Amino acid sequence: MYSLKPIHHDSVEHTLAKAERYRLLNEPGEAESICLDILDIEPDNQAALVSLLLSRTDQIQTDSKKFQQALETAERLASPYDRAYYAGIAWERRAKARFHAGGHSAPASVYEWIVRALRCFESAEELRPPGNDDAVLRWNTCVRFLQAHPELRPHVEEAPEPVLSE
Repeated sequence: MYSLKPIHHDSVEHTLAKAERYRLLNEPGEAESICLDILDIEPDNQAALVSLLLSRTDQIQTDSKKFQQALETAERLASPYDRAYYAGIAWERRAKARFHAGGHSAPASVYEWIVRALRCFESAEELRPPGNDDAVLRWNTCVRFLQAHPELRPHVEEAPEPVLSE
């Protein structure tokens, strides 16, 4: 059996750029692998964790397990702002992947997941550093998505009709 080979610490910056390039080439699996190589030698490398999370969210549409892995990666981020912001991105991308997949229960699920993303972005906004409006931009994107798709609404339990007997 083959075994993984470690990368060198002095290659991390170049390797991070390579991971970003693979994401831009729509090859998130390759980017994920590169990030895992970095994290093997620098487990707390924040840039690698962010890139790993984003590469995992890029794969949600084809592999639903990537959503949970992305949330677990968000929990490893050092800053409360980053944890909230990137968890919001994971929820937003999960919702949009479900939207594009369609299906009977999609509208209610998509709505609920976008609302989860909005809550994360709202938390991130409260924690944001001065001059950083990234959470506001994501919030607005989610709101516009809901406005563009009025068919998305919360799941409503239908109350059974009362039985009227004599």
